[in-house]
Amino acid sequence: MPHSDPRASAPVPVVSVAPVALPAPGRGEDLQVRVSAPVTGHELPVVVFSHGFGWSMNGYAPLVDFWAAHGFVVVQPTHLDSRTLDVTPDDPRHPEIWRFRVADLRRVLDEFDRVEDAVPGLRGRVDRSRVAAAGHSWGGQTVSMLLGARVLGADGTPGEDMSDPRVGAGVLLATPGTGGTDLSPFAAEHLPFMNPSFAQMTTPALVVAGDRDQSALTVRGPDWFADPYHLSPGPKSLLTLYGAEHSLGGIPGWAVAETTDESPDRVALLQRLTLAYLRSALQPGDGNWAAANAELTTSTHPLGRVESR
Repeated sequence: MPHSDPRASAPVPVVSVAPVALPAPGRGEDLQVRVSAPVTGHELPVVVFSHGFGWSMNGYAPLVDFWAAHGFVVVQPTHLDSRTLDVTPDDPRHPEIWRFRVADLRRVLDEFDRVEDAVPGLRGRVDRSRVAAAGHSWGGQTVSMLLGARVLGADGTPGEDMSDPRVGAGVLLATPGTGGTDLSPFAAEHLPFMNPSFAQMTTPALVVAGDRDQSALTVRGPDWFADPYHLSPGPKSLLTLYGAEHSLGGIPGWAVAETTDESPDRVALLQRLTLAYLRSALQPGDGNWAAANAELTTSTHPLGRVESR
């Protein structure tokens, strides 16, 4: 990947196609995805993006459009919990909805011929050997499963390994931490799958946490969202954003109701740093991540800090 500075490459126009239907036997309905890609460039790496609870393939433009404009093919599935669908708690699929989420991401990779063909002119321009997965909130937990995290059973035994070797790196944005006694009574009762073990999450990842992200799902503080970093084996990096709440400045979309901490500067920083991380994680020897870290540490008024191991 060219350039050692994530700002050095000018953005290019992006084409976005949706909905693209991927056959999904046993899911109850086809998987709908959005595909965003730069109109120029070859050997383009891939990011599969998992949205937070209730969202859809139509969210997260501040990150998705930025990544695509700087050389990535970004695929966004609409999970069954989306507000655009009608999967209620009495739906027989509901108890396993977290499993369907993981299966959605894998299906994107399984059906990537259809993904490529959905965008005119994209066929043959994608490097399928360089794939990352990114997710926000519940989407972060979904992605963590592809990286090696497992859900603990009631007896504390790790569940099945749902990791995918095709995924070479992850970006976990405001991803929930450990379960058990760390969960609020509501979460413990209604969200039993929120009981991850990160001990086997060996795939490289960038964990992003806001230092003011106080969740109703946990009895702990914002440090809960740093668990995927602290409790997993390396190589990992942790970006802590100062003053950030769950929307991390507004990544779900511009001026959306869920954003309680709107900050264009914070979103711009997150755009640059996630792009730099993705480039370096998928291309050994790339200097984007090191350059972005140096910029952050030398800033007179830093918006966050990075630690790595």
